Amino acid sequence: METRTVDTDDGEGHLEVHSFRPQLTARNEAEGDRAAALPPGVVVVHGTLVTDALYRPFAAKLGRLLGRPVHTYNRRGRAGSSPQPAGYSAATEVSDLAAVLRETGSTDVVAHSYGGFVALQAARTMPIRRMVTYDAAVSLSGSLNQRWRPELEVSLAAGQLDHAWAHLVQGLETAGPVSRLPLGALRMLSIVSARTTLGAEMRQLLPTAVAEMRAVLDADAEIDDFVRVTTPTLMLSGGWSPDYFAETGRQLAAAVPAIEFALVPGQLHEGPLRPGTRLALTTARFLAGDLGLQPRRVRTRHPTLGRRFR
Repeated sequence: METRTVDTDDGEGHLEVHSFRPQLTARNEAEGDRAAALPPGVVVVHGTLVTDALYRPFAAKLGRLLGRPVHTYNRRGRAGSSPQPAGYSAATEVSDLAAVLRETGSTDVVAHSYGGFVALQAARTMPIRRMVTYDAAVSLSGSLNQRWRPELEVSLAAGQLDHAWAHLVQGLETAGPVSRLPLGALRMLSIVSARTTLGAEMRQLLPTAVAEMRAVLDADAEIDDFVRVTTPTLMLSGGWSPDYFAETGRQLAAAVPAIEFALVPGQLHEGPLRPGTRLALTTARFLAGDLGLQPRRVRTRHPTLGRRFR
């Protein structure tokens, strides 16, 4: 893994980028320098409340499957990247993604949750060759308004991080059955999880989650706003993810010719963070689709949820 710093286009900060490069053959090495011998890369955009560290195993698998460089980066407000600026919005993230694509020589994007929101916003205004999203957090006609809990921001301002975490988990419902626990039980879970490295990190990132949720709601769009997207896009949703992610994917796929939707059975919202190769293989097949490697389609028992891919 290689680490580098990319300056943001607004001149206000920098982004920490981690790169995974496939091994070159001796013949390729002899034909030119390493950068020239490698094909264009893929950029992975992570979700909220986490850093890119959790996506590195997925990125490494994807790189091996594709034989292409894959790059992850820490969005603003975490790890080695700059804080979220005043006036942070979806436009901030789109500009940052453009900088990472340019500086890494990448053409494709893979994005998870809030990262999927960023990627789809970017595809409306900038060229991306191919794109895969997983549980993209896009609000259509106010569809995610009910996920916002004002208590989250109030609790955070009061320094009640366990209360804030509980409202976030219950509102987004991305923690599976845990999301349906009473607030008191969720607060207790927050206290326990804060003793772990990941739990403590999530608590520190709660302020960024508030800003990111507001960015999603402020960018609420109509389906027609995406009809000019021409980037071939596969929107995936986990079979065990909250239903609203799949509903968004179905609606966009029905209206936008460039977008396809597929349900991935047996996957939770945190699918890209879990072991296994199914999701990486499905993603790699789509990104390599123009080379003749197509995902294998299998019949679904729920046709209204779209096509499933192995």
